[in-house]
Amino acid sequence: MRVVITGGAGFLGSHLGETLLRRGHSVVAVDNFVTGRATNVAHLVGDRFALVEHDVTEPFDIDGDVDGVLHFASPASPVDYLKMPIETLRVGSMGTQNALELAQRKGARLVLASTSEVYGDPQVHPQPETYWGHVNPVGPRGVYDEAKRYAEALVLAYRDNRGVDASIVRIFNTFGPRMRPNDGRAIPNFVRQALAGEPVTVSGDGSQTRSICYVDDLVDGILAMLLETHDPGPVNIGNPHEISMRDLAQWIIDLTGTSSEIQYIARPTDDPTVRRPDTTKAQALLGWSPKVSVETGLERTIAWFREHPEADEGHVLTAGETEHILNR
Repeated sequence: MRVVITGGAGFLGSHLGETLLRRGHSVVAVDNFVTGRATNVAHLVGDRFALVEHDVTEPFDIDGDVDGVLHFASPASPVDYLKMPIETLRVGSMGTQNALELAQRKGARLVLASTSEVYGDPQVHPQPETYWGHVNPVGPRGVYDEAKRYAEALVLAYRDNRGVDASIVRIFNTFGPRMRPNDGRAIPNFVRQALAGEPVTVSGDGSQTRSICYVDDLVDGILAMLLETHDPGPVNIGNPHEISMRDLAQWIIDLTGTSSEIQYIARPTDDPTVRRPDTTKAQALLGWSPKVSVETGLERTIAWFREHPEADEGHVLTAGETEHILNR
């Protein structure tokens, strides 16, 4: 297959592209490098992997046949989408529409990367796909939550009214190599702080929970959705292993072997109290369940951060370096 990945130079997009190549497929990664980085995919660029610099909120086309579209372009961490609220809303709306238009023109199957954030601060636990959520549309997180909720509605509209083979996956907290250390999400923050011997900052009293999934497992679930079914979804993809932020921080401190201590800070507005996917549908439809233990995933992630101390917010390619990767 030939697969287009929007946000293809991001954390998830780069892992998707890598796995598709390993399975013998071809990839066109489209990214404007707002949060993605050319360095994430520099090792992939070649005969079966093309990197295109483009903002998908503007119409775009891809020469030749396209069999699949993975729409993963979007800021995904609070630091990013609170800094870029308009861009986040635009990529969820216009970006999704442009990806769907491409899929319609090419007769391709599309999978939308939606999020567990559509459930908001849930009143149903764990969260099944039938739950409509508890979202504050005018809160600070609304720019991301509502962008994804709108994108889901748009996917179903194109499927029902224009015959596009489009579907939705709802991604729960995912971690692994190539996360940006300063992107504001819990695991990269905790790992970065622990490796530096700094206090590990946990918001509130740390009792709020998340369910964390290693990136390899998530990629397997998403590609099963793309390649093995025509179901519209939504389908939850995530690890039901639920853990408090306080316990997660202590676990990372223990695994890094540093002397860091936990420091409690103010809890963000609308921060969800609990989060755990009901993965019954993924198991039944895709035969999918996570295989990598959380501890193994954390060990691999910590090892990657140790080996890539340059992977920080200040590590940005020059225009010439980016141009070199794009034109290889």
